[in-house]
Amino acid sequence: MDFFDKIAKEVGEDYITHVDNIKEHETYVDTGSHIFNALVSGSVFGGVSGNRITAIAGETSTGKTYFATAVVKNFLVQNPKGAVFYFDTEGAIEKDLLVSRGITGRFYKVDVATVEEFRHQAYKILDNYMKEPEEDRRPMMFVLDSLGMMSTTKETEDTLNDKQVRDMTKSQLIKGTFRILTSKLAKANVPMIVTNHTYDVIGAYHPTKEMGGGSGLKYSASTIIHLSKSKEKDGKEIIGNIIKAKTNKSRLSKENQQVEIRLFYDERGLDKYYGLPQLALKYGVFEKAGSYLKMPDGKKVYEKTILGEPEKYFTDDVMRQLDAAAKLEFTYGGREDTSDDSEESST
Repeated sequence: MDFFDKIAKEVGEDYITHVDNIKEHETYVDTGSHIFNALVSGSVFGGVSGNRITAIAGETSTGKTYFATAVVKNFLVQNPKGAVFYFDTEGAIEKDLLVSRGITGRFYKVDVATVEEFRHQAYKILDNYMKEPEEDRRPMMFVLDSLGMMSTTKETEDTLNDKQVRDMTKSQLIKGTFRILTSKLAKANVPMIVTNHTYDVIGAYHPTKEMGGGSGLKYSASTIIHLSKSKEKDGKEIIGNIIKAKTNKSRLSKENQQVEIRLFYDERGLDKYYGLPQLALKYGVFEKAGSYLKMPDGKKVYEKTILGEPEKYFTDDVMRQLDAAAKLEFTYGGREDTSDDSEESST
């Protein structure tokens, strides 16, 4: 046995992984929206990280809970034996909401009010999950909705004792919680979505939004998405939201990129194909022909028609072209990578 292999063996495989055993590819959780997948991973077939934290941040009523439950539904559909543990700090998750989103099973609501309660329950679930043999572990996902609403034990006690003082330990408590949680999620291959509130930074030179709860989530999250929205109407009836999603931080794709996503209020959730026509136009997959879009076969149709029958127009070939376009649009070095691939294929 090699000298360094002996050292690694003494330390133990729980801590050291040889290069031959390091995973080659990032794992993803499909969000249910091709354009959002592209935004956070650089691929229309990707999604949020499969073993890290993704933060969904926005002002009040920007649809953070609706967005999180839409991703939850898609995760459960794609993982028939999987489960979701949903840490609810706002008391916003009710059965009617879940049923309307198409979530009827393998969903566990965990009520937490303080950072300490969340930490204890999250660590306990992950520790028990890791006790199972790896081959027996079924897919699992965490959601914390929301970080901004959690208090601390000290803050709760001060309130009960009518002490009007700010808890200066909260930020450090959150930072420590997420520092350890990030490592546990990575080892367990468990993805997590955290929703959080944003606020305007007073005195900033440019209009700036910041997440609440200190820097703990900011540093621990692999991806941070900021949301804003407008209403989507069918005639006079409001049927959902058009959500603008912007990457504030991303380990897998370019930062400060923005897309629009359609989120329905009913069980349809995230519109899978909304936003793709714009990407197709930008990269020449579709062409503009007056008020129509010209398809690769020369047929001219309205965008509304395309989104009404997406499987008819977003063929396998079109989706492959859009995936290449997403790499160019949303990843660093995308153009260089694509040219290299084309050179290799031509030789």
